[in-house]
Amino acid sequence: MERAGGSVPGGPAAEGSMPDWEKRFRAPRVSLPDWAEDAPDRSLFVSNATGTYELYAWDRATGEQRQVTDRPNGTTDGALSPDGRWIWWFDDTDGDEFGVWLRQPFDGSGTDEPAVPGLEPSYPAGLAIGRDGRTVVVGRSTDEDGSTIHVARADAAPGEAPAEIYRHRESAGVGDLSHDGTLIAVEHTEHGDAMHAALRVLRTDGSTVADLDDSKGGTVDLGLEVLGFAPVDGDTRLLVGHQRRGRWEPMVWDVATGEESDLALDLPGDVSAEWYPDGSALLVAHGFEARGDLWRYDLATRELTPVPTPRGSVSGATARPDGTVEYMWSSAAEPPVLRSTSGKVVLDPPGMKAPGSVPVEDVWVEGPGGSIHALVQKPAGASGPLPTVFEVHGGPTWHDSDAFMAGPAAWVDHGYAVVRVNYRGSTGYGREWTDALKHRVGLIELEDIGAVREWAVSSGLADPDRLVLSGGSWGGYLTLLGLGTQPDAWALGLSAVPVADYVTAYHDEMEALKAIDRTFFGGTPEEVPERFEASSPLTYVDAVKAPVYISAGVNDPRCPIRQVENYVDRLAARDAVHEVYRYEAGHGSLVVDERIKQVGLELDFARRHLG
Repeated sequence: MERAGGSVPGGPAAEGSMPDWEKRFRAPRVSLPDWAEDAPDRSLFVSNATGTYELYAWDRATGEQRQVTDRPNGTTDGALSPDGRWIWWFDDTDGDEFGVWLRQPFDGSGTDEPAVPGLEPSYPAGLAIGRDGRTVVVGRSTDEDGSTIHVARADAAPGEAPAEIYRHRESAGVGDLSHDGTLIAVEHTEHGDAMHAALRVLRTDGSTVADLDDSKGGTVDLGLEVLGFAPVDGDTRLLVGHQRRGRWEPMVWDVATGEESDLALDLPGDVSAEWYPDGSALLVAHGFEARGDLWRYDLATRELTPVPTPRGSVSGATARPDGTVEYMWSSAAEPPVLRSTSGKVVLDPPGMKAPGSVPVEDVWVEGPGGSIHALVQKPAGASGPLPTVFEVHGGPTWHDSDAFMAGPAAWVDHGYAVVRVNYRGSTGYGREWTDALKHRVGLIELEDIGAVREWAVSSGLADPDRLVLSGGSWGGYLTLLGLGTQPDAWALGLSAVPVADYVTAYHDEMEALKAIDRTFFGGTPEEVPERFEASSPLTYVDAVKAPVYISAGVNDPRCPIRQVENYVDRLAARDAVHEVYRYEAGHGSLVVDERIKQVGLELDFARRHLG
């Protein structure tokens, strides 16, 4: 059975009659504002105020806010020039992620114009805008060219194309541009391991200044990431993330002298950082066991002091020139708030407020690869066994946290328990846990999900006859793979924007994801066909017993529609119970009505098939 698209019947209800789960999606939200380095009163943020996620300019000096972009399928990729004069935004087609950068004046006095004339459409691979407003570094990716990096200058001759300074078949991208505009930090995977990047620093003419590579062809794969150049003219220090002690940590690398300063922060879990605006300290973001907090590290005294935040998750933070820190905070029970260490709420959009939900409970389950961390929510006062949704996160190199999520809260509102599993492949539990999925892709994650499923049933939480496997992106992939490899374990499957036929997905997906898949599997489908076959949901589609609901974006470059259709055709050929919803967007939707519709269709599918 296939279900056609369309608008939400009758449009949004009045706030008084609107269910809480819908209010959580409709309530106005904002992102952590970006701000111009040399004009810190000028900020850029994302909001759903119009019902579609778009970019907004905010002049803090006057309080004026204005909508910058207005597109049917929304816009979230944008940047401010350091002088605050220009807003850059990425113009793709209906979520296909393939396009060009445009720009407009911050004050809205002009129209959009091509930001880098001479560059053809591509997938974006990083952007760095010089403080002088005259140098721009653009990373690009296409199926034909692989990864390329270009330098454009405002003083170029009319019609002169941006200079190409880097090209490679493997994935690469722009990390940062030094404060004086002379050095470019690049993350690349020339060694063929797309999970563990190496770093190269180039001059603007493309000549190499320094290389840093922790993989070195050894048996242990270690990655590096660019965190940013020091915000001081002539300063050649680059803040770098590394995995040398089995987790992500920051260090300072002087690219001119080669000196590496190991910070050795005494914090468990993964640690990242960014510079304070004067370069004297680092704002440290610390994540451990699904929660996050902030610290200030003084580079002169090496003193680490906490930045007070409530218990929960910090999804983004930035240090302002006055020394205050702005951060986005939430917990599973409390909706996001954009706070400042000054004690103020930075941006509080008008309109309805999102209702809260129930707190999350931590569960640790012994699995085949070690102790597995799961997060559990259930209706207040409810006792099991309950119908239970296993909501599987995407990535796969991501993790679920004690953060507010409207989707799980909707299931709790409808009487379900929700279990989220940080399976092997998830971040935040050390490098070995993240890297364990390689070569047994999908199957190793499902072993962990299966172990937590057994706990949920044996503990009395979950009704074994009403277990739902659900997820989006990589979570949607694991849902379809789990329904086929564990057909007796699940009563229902809900899969959004999934990988369904891995071989076809590989050939149709964007080039950067091809590189990741070659790393996961150890080669292409032609080189290691048995690995792709073992990890493809299509291999097991005829074993699926549970009703399946699938939603997919017809313009999705990450999990393309053709491979989803191949899987659906196989379900239809044997009259398996399934429904398919296709929508005109890419890898998910930025339109609030569309998000609400998709959750509503999933809730309805579960009601009809589980009772």
